[in-house]
Amino acid sequence: MTDTHARFDAAFAAAPLVAILRGLTPAEAPAIGDALVEAGFTLIEVPLNSPDPFDSIRLLVERVGDRALIGAGTVLTPEDVARVADVGGTLIVSPNTDADVIRASVARGLISLPGYFTPSEGFAALAAGATGLKLFPADGTTPAYLKAQRAVLPKTTKMLAVGGITPENMADWRAAGADGFGLGSNLYRPGKSADAVAQDAHRYLSALKD
Repeated sequence: MTDTHARFDAAFAAAPLVAILRGLTPAEAPAIGDALVEAGFTLIEVPLNSPDPFDSIRLLVERVGDRALIGAGTVLTPEDVARVADVGGTLIVSPNTDADVIRASVARGLISLPGYFTPSEGFAALAAGATGLKLFPADGTTPAYLKAQRAVLPKTTKMLAVGGITPENMADWRAAGADGFGLGSNLYRPGKSADAVAQDAHRYLSALKD
Protein backbone atom coordinates (compact mmCIF):
# COMPACT_ATOMS: atom_id res chain seq x y z
CA MET A 1 0.00 0.00 0.00
CA THR A 2 1.34 3.41 -0.96
CA ASP A 3 1.34 6.37 1.40
CA THR A 4 -1.39 7.95 -0.77
CA HIS A 5 -3.56 4.85 -0.41
CA ALA A 6 -3.03 4.82 3.36
CA ARG A 7 -4.06 8.49 3.46
CA PHE A 8 -7.13 7.71 1.37
CA ASP A 9 -8.16 4.86 3.67
CA ALA A 10 -7.82 7.16 6.69
CA ALA A 11 -9.71 10.00 4.97
CA PHE A 12 -12.48 7.65 3.85
CA ALA A 13 -12.81 6.22 7.35
CA ALA A 14 -13.06 9.74 8.81
CA ALA A 15 -15.72 10.95 6.34
CA PRO A 16 -16.61 8.82 3.27
CA LEU A 17 -18.01 11.81 1.40
CA VAL A 18 -16.49 13.25 -1.78
CA ALA A 19 -17.31 16.92 -2.35
CA ILE A 20 -17.87 17.41 -6.10
CA LEU A 21 -17.17 21.08 -6.88
CA ARG A 22 -18.43 21.29 -10.46
CA GLY A 23 -18.16 24.84 -11.78
CA LEU A 24 -15.75 26.01 -9.08
CA THR A 25 -13.47 28.90 -10.08
CA PRO A 26 -9.94 29.45 -8.78
CA ALA A 27 -11.15 32.63 -7.04
CA GLU A 28 -13.67 30.61 -5.01
CA ALA A 29 -11.45 27.60 -4.34
CA PRO A 30 -9.66 28.67 -1.11
CA ALA A 31 -12.80 29.75 0.76
CA ILE A 32 -14.83 26.73 -0.34
CA GLY A 33 -11.94 24.41 0.53
CA ASP A 34 -11.66 25.95 3.99
CA ALA A 35 -15.41 25.62 4.58
CA LEU A 36 -15.47 21.94 3.63
CA VAL A 37 -12.38 20.90 5.56
CA GLU A 38 -13.37 22.84 8.67
CA ALA A 39 -16.75 21.07 8.56
CA GLY A 40 -14.97 17.70 8.44
CA PHE A 41 -14.71 16.78 4.75
CA THR A 42 -11.52 14.93 3.77
CA LEU A 43 -12.10 14.21 0.05
CA ILE A 44 -12.57 16.95 -2.57
CA GLU A 45 -12.77 16.78 -6.37
CA VAL A 46 -12.91 19.51 -8.98
CA PRO A 47 -14.48 18.20 -12.21
CA LEU A 48 -12.34 18.99 -15.23
CA ASN A 49 -15.28 20.62 -17.01
CA SER A 50 -15.06 23.47 -14.49
CA PRO A 51 -13.37 26.81 -15.31
CA ASP A 52 -9.55 26.52 -15.01
CA PRO A 53 -9.81 23.26 -13.03
CA PHE A 54 -6.09 22.61 -12.74
CA ASP A 55 -5.57 26.03 -11.14
CA SER A 56 -8.34 25.28 -8.64
CA ILE A 57 -6.88 21.86 -7.82
CA ARG A 58 -3.42 23.37 -7.28
CA LEU A 59 -4.86 26.10 -5.02
CA LEU A 60 -6.83 23.55 -2.98
CA VAL A 61 -3.75 21.33 -2.59
CA GLU A 62 -1.77 24.33 -1.32
CA ARG A 63 -4.59 25.46 0.98
CA VAL A 64 -5.99 22.26 2.52
CA GLY A 65 -3.90 19.44 1.04
CA ASP A 66 -2.45 18.63 4.46
CA ARG A 67 -5.95 17.88 5.79
CA ALA A 68 -7.79 16.48 2.76
CA LEU A 69 -7.12 14.55 -0.44
CA ILE A 70 -7.72 16.74 -3.49
CA GLY A 71 -8.23 15.64 -7.05
CA ALA A 72 -10.28 15.81 -10.20
CA GLY A 73 -13.59 14.54 -11.47
CA THR A 74 -14.71 13.93 -15.05
CA VAL A 75 -11.23 12.59 -15.84
CA LEU A 76 -11.53 11.07 -19.31
CA THR A 77 -7.97 10.54 -20.61
CA PRO A 78 -4.57 9.37 -19.36
CA GLU A 79 -3.27 12.83 -20.31
CA ASP A 80 -5.71 14.38 -17.84
CA VAL A 81 -4.45 11.99 -15.15
CA ALA A 82 -0.90 13.25 -15.72
CA ARG A 83 -1.98 16.92 -15.52
CA VAL A 84 -3.85 16.31 -12.25
CA ALA A 85 -0.77 14.62 -10.77
CA ASP A 86 1.44 17.48 -11.94
CA VAL A 87 -0.53 20.01 -9.85
CA GLY A 88 -0.54 17.77 -6.78
CA GLY A 89 -3.90 16.06 -7.12
CA THR A 90 -4.24 12.50 -5.83
CA LEU A 91 -7.91 11.61 -6.51
CA ILE A 92 -8.92 10.56 -10.02
CA VAL A 93 -12.69 10.29 -10.43
CA SER A 94 -14.44 9.50 -13.72
CA PRO A 95 -18.06 9.17 -14.84
CA ASN A 96 -17.17 6.04 -16.80
CA THR A 97 -15.17 2.82 -16.75
CA ASP A 98 -12.05 3.43 -18.87
CA ALA A 99 -9.30 0.90 -18.25
CA ASP A 100 -6.63 3.21 -19.72
CA VAL A 101 -7.51 6.00 -17.28
CA ILE A 102 -7.60 3.55 -14.36
CA ARG A 103 -4.23 2.03 -15.29
CA ALA A 104 -2.67 5.49 -15.75
CA SER A 105 -3.89 6.45 -12.27
CA VAL A 106 -2.52 3.25 -10.71
CA ALA A 107 0.83 3.73 -12.47
CA ARG A 108 1.21 7.12 -10.76
CA GLY A 109 0.14 5.80 -7.36
CA LEU A 110 -3.09 7.81 -7.41
CA ILE A 111 -6.56 6.94 -6.10
CA SER A 112 -8.81 5.67 -8.90
CA LEU A 113 -12.59 5.94 -8.41
CA PRO A 114 -14.20 5.24 -11.80
CA GLY A 115 -17.90 5.45 -12.48
CA TYR A 116 -19.70 2.23 -13.34
CA PHE A 117 -23.31 1.07 -13.68
CA THR A 118 -23.32 -2.64 -14.48
CA PRO A 119 -21.58 -5.61 -12.84
CA SER A 120 -19.52 -6.08 -16.02
CA GLU A 121 -18.21 -2.51 -15.77
CA GLY A 122 -17.55 -2.91 -12.05
CA PHE A 123 -15.49 -6.07 -12.50
CA ALA A 124 -13.62 -4.55 -15.46
CA ALA A 125 -12.72 -1.49 -13.37
CA LEU A 126 -11.45 -3.63 -10.49
CA ALA A 127 -9.43 -5.79 -12.91
CA ALA A 128 -7.72 -2.61 -14.19
CA GLY A 129 -6.79 -1.67 -10.60
CA ALA A 130 -9.53 0.71 -9.41
CA THR A 131 -9.29 1.72 -5.74
CA GLY A 132 -13.09 1.78 -5.40
CA LEU A 133 -16.23 2.05 -7.50
CA LYS A 134 -18.66 4.91 -8.06
CA LEU A 135 -22.20 3.84 -8.90
CA PHE A 136 -23.27 6.60 -11.28
CA PRO A 137 -25.84 7.94 -11.79
CA ALA A 138 -27.33 6.57 -8.57
CA ASP A 139 -30.47 8.62 -9.13
CA GLY A 140 -31.04 6.57 -12.29
CA THR A 141 -31.67 3.46 -10.19
CA THR A 142 -32.60 2.36 -6.65
CA PRO A 143 -30.77 1.14 -3.55
CA ALA A 144 -32.08 -2.36 -4.36
CA TYR A 145 -29.98 -2.31 -7.55
CA LEU A 146 -26.84 -1.64 -5.53
CA LYS A 147 -27.78 -4.32 -3.00
CA ALA A 148 -27.99 -6.89 -5.79
CA GLN A 149 -24.55 -5.90 -7.08
CA ARG A 150 -23.01 -6.03 -3.61
CA ALA A 151 -23.94 -9.72 -3.52
CA VAL A 152 -21.45 -10.44 -6.33
CA LEU A 153 -18.81 -7.69 -6.19
CA PRO A 154 -15.89 -8.25 -3.77
CA LYS A 155 -16.90 -7.52 -0.18
CA THR A 156 -13.80 -5.35 0.34
CA THR A 157 -14.63 -3.01 -2.57
CA LYS A 158 -15.29 0.56 -1.46
CA MET A 159 -18.59 1.51 -3.07
CA LEU A 160 -19.78 5.09 -3.50
CA ALA A 161 -23.24 6.15 -4.65
CA VAL A 162 -23.15 9.36 -6.70
CA GLY A 163 -26.04 11.33 -8.14
CA GLY A 164 -29.08 12.67 -6.33
CA ILE A 165 -27.76 11.92 -2.84
CA THR A 166 -29.38 13.96 -0.06
CA PRO A 167 -29.06 13.80 3.74
CA GLU A 168 -32.55 12.26 3.73
CA ASN A 169 -31.81 9.29 1.42
CA MET A 170 -28.31 8.38 2.59
CA ALA A 171 -29.59 5.83 5.14
CA ASP A 172 -31.38 3.81 2.42
CA TRP A 173 -28.23 3.68 0.31
CA ARG A 174 -26.08 2.77 3.32
CA ALA A 175 -28.44 -0.10 4.14
CA ALA A 176 -28.10 -1.33 0.55
CA GLY A 177 -24.31 -1.43 0.78
CA ALA A 178 -22.98 2.03 -0.09
CA ASP A 179 -19.79 2.73 1.86
CA GLY A 180 -19.72 6.40 0.89
CA PHE A 181 -21.11 9.07 -1.38
CA GLY A 182 -20.20 11.70 -3.93
CA LEU A 183 -22.08 14.95 -3.38
CA GLY A 184 -22.61 17.38 -6.22
CA SER A 185 -25.12 20.19 -6.69
CA ASN A 186 -26.90 19.50 -3.39
CA LEU A 187 -23.65 20.48 -1.64
CA TYR A 188 -22.05 23.00 -4.02
CA ARG A 189 -23.10 24.86 -7.11
CA PRO A 190 -21.44 27.88 -8.76
CA GLY A 191 -21.91 31.06 -6.80
CA LYS A 192 -22.99 29.38 -3.56
CA SER A 193 -21.38 31.08 -0.58
CA ALA A 194 -18.80 29.35 1.58
CA ASP A 195 -21.12 29.77 4.59
CA ALA A 196 -23.97 28.03 2.79
CA VAL A 197 -21.65 25.23 1.67
CA ALA A 198 -20.48 24.81 5.26
CA GLN A 199 -24.09 24.54 6.49
CA ASP A 200 -24.92 21.83 3.97
CA ALA A 201 -21.63 20.04 4.67
CA HIS A 202 -22.61 19.80 8.33
CA ARG A 203 -26.05 18.44 7.34
CA TYR A 204 -24.45 15.63 5.34
CA LEU A 205 -21.98 14.78 8.08
CA SER A 206 -24.75 14.72 10.68
CA ALA A 207 -26.83 12.39 8.49
CA LEU A 208 -23.82 10.14 8.08
CA LYS A 209 -23.38 9.84 11.86
CA ASP A 210 -27.09 9.13 12.35
